[in-house]
Amino acid sequence: MRKINLLLWSVALFVSSCADETTIFSDPKDDLQLEDNQLILENSVVDDYSGVLEITEEASISGKFSHSAKADLAGDYPLTLVAQINPPSYSGATNLTATHVHVDGNYAYVSYNTAGDVYAGGIDIINVSNPIRPKVTSRLYYTNADINSIEYNDGYVYAVGGVDSEKSVTATSNSFVAKIPASGGRMNIGAGITYGFQQGFNSTDVEVTSTTVIVSSGGDGSITVYDKRDLTIINEAFFLDLRSVSYNNGQFAILDASKGVSILDNNLNILKEIGISTDFGLATKRTLDFSNDKIIVSEGSKGAGLYNAISGALVEYIPILVDPTGSNTEGRETNAVAINEEVILMANGGAGLCLAEDKGSGTNLVGIIELDGSINFVESKGDYIFAASGKKGLQVVKLNRPDESLANRCASLPVYKGSSNLTVNQGEAKEYSGSKRFNKFTVKGSLLLCGSWTVQNNSKIESNGLFEMNGTLVIGRNNKRKNITVDKNATFRVEGNLTIYGDLILNDGSTIEFIGNDSNATIFGKVKKSGTVEVLGNFEDVNDKF
Repeated sequence: MRKINLLLWSVALFVSSCADETTIFSDPKDDLQLEDNQLILENSVVDDYSGVLEITEEASISGKFSHSAKADLAGDYPLTLVAQINPPSYSGATNLTATHVHVDGNYAYVSYNTAGDVYAGGIDIINVSNPIRPKVTSRLYYTNADINSIEYNDGYVYAVGGVDSEKSVTATSNSFVAKIPASGGRMNIGAGITYGFQQGFNSTDVEVTSTTVIVSSGGDGSITVYDKRDLTIINEAFFLDLRSVSYNNGQFAILDASKGVSILDNNLNILKEIGISTDFGLATKRTLDFSNDKIIVSEGSKGAGLYNAISGALVEYIPILVDPTGSNTEGRETNAVAINEEVILMANGGAGLCLAEDKGSGTNLVGIIELDGSINFVESKGDYIFAASGKKGLQVVKLNRPDESLANRCASLPVYKGSSNLTVNQGEAKEYSGSKRFNKFTVKGSLLLCGSWTVQNNSKIESNGLFEMNGTLVIGRNNKRKNITVDKNATFRVEGNLTIYGDLILNDGSTIEFIGNDSNATIFGKVKKSGTVEVLGNFEDVNDKF
């Protein structure tokens, strides 16, 4: 993020009065435009590299088990890349980058800004209800403003950023918040946009509660509480260098790069301060978030700092994990951190997207997710990860967590803990639950997998073999297509979601059977049938390949 014009003073100013210069405007239509070309929206979604993602594990990077049997075990976190979303582009703004993502229900709301001295930004709404086919349903261009953070709440998109007030007919300050009507994945600027302005060079973050909108602004800015109904100011407190705000159980945590974290009550009184001496850098995106009784802060070259929210004590630093064979050499710094249940995701710039686990008593580094580009921001909610990767755009990743109802039905099955190359020999019958990454599998006997699974390479159900899956199975990726082969008298039984980035090869005498009412198959290659084959059951053929 840029153009915050940060001032690193040694003492923060704190005032609890409202600024007279803050004003409200409704529906200024200058400097913004909705994209009405559906082809442009459709072409923004790119699936060239979609499919199974590998994780370069921490132990292999550090050399802890370069030759041990443990290195061949199936890995946790069977992630898949759903698609990439190219950033908006229009005249005078061809280098927009994603700055923030908020997920609500079936939609992801994405904000964009521009590096350098030009003010230009945008907003996307992306429908992610179909995990294979995300769609950009609405796009708004801001030709005189950066959008630095975004949140959707109760029928409105709340966007904050910086505007060139000298060129705007409405802005009284560079820092602003916009309240944009939106429903069904579409913004409606004709219904009127309400704006509020506050002190500071650039609004940096936003949190929305049931009655208020809280906005932070950097560069001699403020934490400002607006009335959610009309964006009139309720309260305001001034700080030097605010980068982020997070709300939890009636308290605010704010990150002031000039001194650290402050915990505020609903009246913006300081309850606690956590001093942090880290150099947060000039004009950089830095975030903080609550994780149970801890606060996690992105601290640039130091990685992520984990602090006790009650005592303020440093719990631990999560370092930046670097893969020497695959990372960029520049920009290795933690720009943002996202928490999703036990998963901690670190956007480490040139060092990529790191996945770690909160173990309660400490943090365990898992590894680096196989994504291109410099990862500048990350957000995660539900079963999705959204990673902003510079010129590579926004990358949508699916965690593929097992369905809860599925987990209940398969609760009696043992969790798979074996090799990443799974072989079931003739005469063997094996049944597992879980969520793992495989290199490949070969079924000569009988295998039931209940849960979520990804497979990197070609796999096979040999003659007279039986493979039953209940849940989610993804094979290959679009730029490295892999196949699954079903041989003579073999049966492939599917209940759930089957995705193959490659071919489904059904040899003479083979059977594929879909059971249940909600099964589907998404084949990106071909369904190759030789001789007599059986395709049984009701299912959704997503790409019409059968």
